[in-house]
Amino acid sequence: MAVSNELVKELRERTNCGMLDCKKALEQANGDMNQAIEILRKKGLAAAEKVANRGTGAGRIFSYIHGNSQIGVLLELNCETDFVANTDQFQELGKEICLQICAMNPLVVKREDLSQAIIDREMAIYRDQVKDKPAPVQENIVKGKLEKFYKDFVLLEQSFIRDETITIEALIKSKVATTKENITVRRFVRFQVAEKL
Repeated sequence: MAVSNELVKELRERTNCGMLDCKKALEQANGDMNQAIEILRKKGLAAAEKVANRGTGAGRIFSYIHGNSQIGVLLELNCETDFVANTDQFQELGKEICLQICAMNPLVVKREDLSQAIIDREMAIYRDQVKDKPAPVQENIVKGKLEKFYKDFVLLEQSFIRDETITIEALIKSKVATTKENITVRRFVRFQVAEKL
């Protein structure tokens, strides 16, 4: 199916993908914009997987101070080259992740960063909450509650505040797909005035 240049341009603006990729996706989707976006998303995730093991020795430190000067965030976001670190896409991603950290207060970047003590504490709380349930279902409920904990407090697993249909990890992978470089969150710190340490 032939697609109009206007449709290709609209898809490019919405996804930030190349013109040729947009044209092919629209042709494959018979002009359906939403289906074309999904095709590009899947292609982007596959491309992101290919570069996932490449080193990220470049990057930037981002900072954000909330409007009332009560909360501040520092973030180290890494990529492969200074060229990508200087792009608008990378800068925008850093700002968006800082806002996410400010708003959602994650504890760690990825679940592997959680200490065993925190996991054990949460599991003990959940087991206490379900002790009156039948024994066969207790462990499944506890596992479900732990997964919910990860989605609430692990940055990469949190729903993106601007689009709850995607996670922060998916947001990063979408930028990996368009920059063709691996991008990783190395670390962050969130400060809040009078916060108990």
